[in-house]
Amino acid sequence: MSNPTPDSISISAEKTFTSYTKDQGATYAQTRLNYHPSLYTAIIDHHASTGGQFNSLLDVGCGPGTAIRALAPHFAHAIGLDPSDGMINYAIELPGATSTSEPIRFEVSTAEDLGWHLSPPVEDASVDLITASTAAHWFDMARFWPSATRVLKPGGTVAIWTGGSICIHPTMPNAAAIQATLDEIEERDLKPFFLPGNLLTRGLYIDLPLPWTLETPVPAFDETTFFRREWAPEKDEEFFAGGGQPVSLDMMERVMGTISPIHRWRDAHPDAVGTERDILRIMRRDIERLLHEAGVEKGKEVVQASLNGVLLMIKKKA
Repeated sequence: MSNPTPDSISISAEKTFTSYTKDQGATYAQTRLNYHPSLYTAIIDHHASTGGQFNSLLDVGCGPGTAIRALAPHFAHAIGLDPSDGMINYAIELPGATSTSEPIRFEVSTAEDLGWHLSPPVEDASVDLITASTAAHWFDMARFWPSATRVLKPGGTVAIWTGGSICIHPTMPNAAAIQATLDEIEERDLKPFFLPGNLLTRGLYIDLPLPWTLETPVPAFDETTFFRREWAPEKDEEFFAGGGQPVSLDMMERVMGTISPIHRWRDAHPDAVGTERDILRIMRRDIERLLHEAGVEKGKEVVQASLNGVLLMIKKKA
């Protein structure tokens, strides 16, 4: 089957991120790793050290609510927004509360609207911290930043983060060959299904549009407060909780099945899904072969991998 056109890929991406069913939201929540506590600590500590307040939190592209549940106990009020009904319907069913024992509010809204149409709406100048976890690369940043200016209080903060590329742990048997094989499969088979957002994550948001780099800059943000921190597995800095721990190849397939280029590859090759021609099955068989060549017994194959990551934080002028 020929590769889809850029227009069809864009339509597929829009469908993927706005049309999750409730069951797909549950699968996403159960297979995607949470972030390492060091990331959440870095966000809270930096926000506090720059004079940030802890009344209101707004999480954008919240998905099933993983990040907001970790941060909400630091705030009196918390709202999670996502464009997908399925994600929000699943998020509502999970426990989560703020420092005042108030339930987290979950609503359907895009990052560009930031809840202006809700009832009640996200009020102007009402939010202390806006967060976006592995989501900003899908935003229209030229529209997001003005909306963020609208809802943030003076001195409020935006915190944006994402994971990057898969890094095979060097202590794995045949680690270098496994890394090279995964890189080759990505370059050969998955790159045609990368959207610009996927490339932004691989580059750790180096090219993510910021308020002062837009064609029409958003002057309400203070460039001098820009904060960037990277997490690197080679420095024993885990970005995800449980990163670097051995996992079964079954779990590897489930986790990687949530990645958007995999979704688009499968949309383009529906007859291969679940067969030996499935892109994830091809990866698995190559890993198994390389592990067996290194002396790992059949039935004892595991993979150890981590992702690097980055955190960006910017303050609105007081």
